[in-house]
Amino acid sequence: MKNKNYEFLKETAKNIRIHIVKMISSAGSGHPGGSLSIADIVAFLFFDEMNFDPKNPNDPERDRFILSKGHAAPVLYAALAMKGFFPESDLASLRSVNSHLQGHPHRLDTPGVEASTGSLGQGFSMASGMAIGNRLSGSGSNVYTIIGDGESQEGQIWETAMAAGFRGLSNLCAFLDYNNQQIDGYVSEIKDIFPVREKWEAFNWNVIEIDGHDFEQIEKAVSDFKNEKNKPTMIIAKTTKGKGVSFMENNLAFHGSAPNAEELETAIKELKNG
Repeated sequence: MKNKNYEFLKETAKNIRIHIVKMISSAGSGHPGGSLSIADIVAFLFFDEMNFDPKNPNDPERDRFILSKGHAAPVLYAALAMKGFFPESDLASLRSVNSHLQGHPHRLDTPGVEASTGSLGQGFSMASGMAIGNRLSGSGSNVYTIIGDGESQEGQIWETAMAAGFRGLSNLCAFLDYNNQQIDGYVSEIKDIFPVREKWEAFNWNVIEIDGHDFEQIEKAVSDFKNEKNKPTMIIAKTTKGKGVSFMENNLAFHGSAPNAEELETAIKELKNG
């Protein structure tokens, strides 16, 4: 499968990453690692796949995106701003008092945000509920969500997995950001979620494993999701925490630490030249 937009998507993901490091540095706090790791997935969904219109944000037939790992809010804010939900200049106000861009997404404050998330596991539940709602209303739209591997240590993730699999929610597509790092260390050392594929298959999900930074694989996986008519789909995306910035990649220190001015300059230079 070959998509003529791959170069455009690569450039878009690069710009999303630049926004991420800029806004977190400006705020002096935030979560760069897990925001950078999913920039390619978010770029594909927002700029190639999902059906929605910023000028008609309440269209009942729109596709919906739920960022269950809500601490990665900067990646969502960057995509929403670049799609025109609000000015890109607003991104500099991340985490500021009275800003509509707080540390976790807030549905009532930020245009384009479908659900207030951050309490781990709850966004995934809301995505499942929206998928049920779409089915009951006869809507043909899809619900996309991203969960974290550390988040997958939460029982609510597996309650939702069981419910969605039991109901055969084929309009629900979840991505697992499988970078093997969380705030306290490596997921595999703190509370290992392995074997991942077998767990989701046991809950009656259609499971696909990909490189989460490869647009061709992302596109193929989403195409497979749309062809699946009986089960929800889990796309296990192997990713690199801090992707695109050498000193952040696989560096636990940047799970929740902001780059200083010197680090920001280096990060932007690397991203622009990457």
